[in-house]
Amino acid sequence: MNDDKKFTLWALAWPIFIEMFLQFLLGTADTLMVSRISDGAVAVVGISTQLFAAVTILFMTVANGAGVLIAQKLGARRPEDARTVAIMSVNISVVIGSLLSLALYVFARDIAALLQVPAALLPMADTYISIVGGGMTLTAATAALSTAIRNTGNTRGPMYIAIGMNVIHVVLNYAFIYGAFSFPQWGLAGVAVSTLVSRLLATIVLAFLFVHSFERRIGWKDFLQFDRPLFRETMQIGWPMGVHSASWVFSQLILFSFIAMLGATELAARTYMNTMESFCFTLGYSIAMALQIQIAHLFGAGRTQEAYRAAYRGMGTGLAVVMTNALLLYVFGSKVLSLFTVDAEIVALGVALLGLNLLLQPGKMINMAMGSALTGIGDTRFIMITGMISLWLLATPFSYFLGIRLGWGLTGIYASMIADEYLRGFLVLRRWKSGKMLHPSAASSAHQTISAQS
Repeated sequence: MNDDKKFTLWALAWPIFIEMFLQFLLGTADTLMVSRISDGAVAVVGISTQLFAAVTILFMTVANGAGVLIAQKLGARRPEDARTVAIMSVNISVVIGSLLSLALYVFARDIAALLQVPAALLPMADTYISIVGGGMTLTAATAALSTAIRNTGNTRGPMYIAIGMNVIHVVLNYAFIYGAFSFPQWGLAGVAVSTLVSRLLATIVLAFLFVHSFERRIGWKDFLQFDRPLFRETMQIGWPMGVHSASWVFSQLILFSFIAMLGATELAARTYMNTMESFCFTLGYSIAMALQIQIAHLFGAGRTQEAYRAAYRGMGTGLAVVMTNALLLYVFGSKVLSLFTVDAEIVALGVALLGLNLLLQPGKMINMAMGSALTGIGDTRFIMITGMISLWLLATPFSYFLGIRLGWGLTGIYASMIADEYLRGFLVLRRWKSGKMLHPSAASSAHQTISAQS
């Protein structure tokens, strides 16, 4: 019964939402502080963030696959297997992160040049990428540790740690940028050091929480173990998730380049829209992440009918929440946009896009919720295939055709994004409704396979 309470949608979702929302607020504060250094510093941080998001996919492939399997194993009452999967995911993620750290530290300037960073900003980019990228080991460790802990049903622990990490980061930013509290005034290098210190502290606390997250405490010798069948099972779930994530990241970069082709006004409007839409996305994504953990736990326990119904409840809850917020954004959109800019053209364009956002958010929520449900039962290949087809045959080419060639601008790009979300949402909803992967015989077979490989 304690497990049932721990794995309810609400118990899982609210800490994830608070963690993501506060990270968003503190990230905004971070950007504002960096902007006090120079516009060039903001540009360097922005470009570097895109780079780091792309490379983290390499270790998140393992971490995410392990997360699903941990919840399934705990649901199947196999805590030792869950423990082993968690340990392996941390080990492998740290190894990958260490290799990335070495590459980013040694080749920071070359990578910055490859990303078309202006020559005047190369010294700053070299410093920032080498310091923050050189600490990618810590990023990999925090990602693997927090993912494993969340999938045991403990979403509060990572929330508290993430809040603490971000608060420390902002305080140190203030100290290093302005030379406050008798600290040296290091500029962007200080922001990079602040990032590294806050992640190091988060890793230490997460590691302490991690070793106590399972029935049997994890010791140093346990990190030497490797179970090939469990690793194979982790990668069967994880690699399609990694491919799908990479596909989405790169498609978004291309769409951003299309918007840049439209001009500064459109680029600014889309940037402000990203900030405003992120609140709807954060709410929806928190529910989807919680749903994935819940479904994986139920599926692992063989409670397939409960898992089937839980997916629809989660989707319904998510739709109600994101639609309410999308409507509020539309009603008060012009006032909110006026806080960012006094340019009437940008405000008018933003308000029009908020109208389209009313259509976008339901499709996105259906896609996230049912995609997370399928991920929870390990059906990640279907999500990868449908995602790649929709992103590369619909969203990307039609964004260019409607937005650039036909001259519809941002409206055309948004129309393509909406079509993409609804197509993927329809396909994953149809897949779940068919019950193919949750059919009693299939689920029983999958459950037996998991048990046999343990």
